[in-house]
Amino acid sequence: MSPDVPPPRGTQVLGALAGLITVGLVVGALVLWARFGTTVFFETIVAGLEACF
Repeated sequence: MSPDVPPPRGTQVLGALAGLITVGLVVGALVLWARFGTTVFFETIVAGLEACF
């Protein structure tokens, strides 16, 4: 059996950074939703999707 080898440090840093970015985006979306309400929030999403397609 081979000993357990920890993953490279860079992988851990990238994983932590991705997690922080995800949490930041979710918190930002919730703050906007609480401030402007669901109607404006969903209208913005629909307008963005229409602009893309």
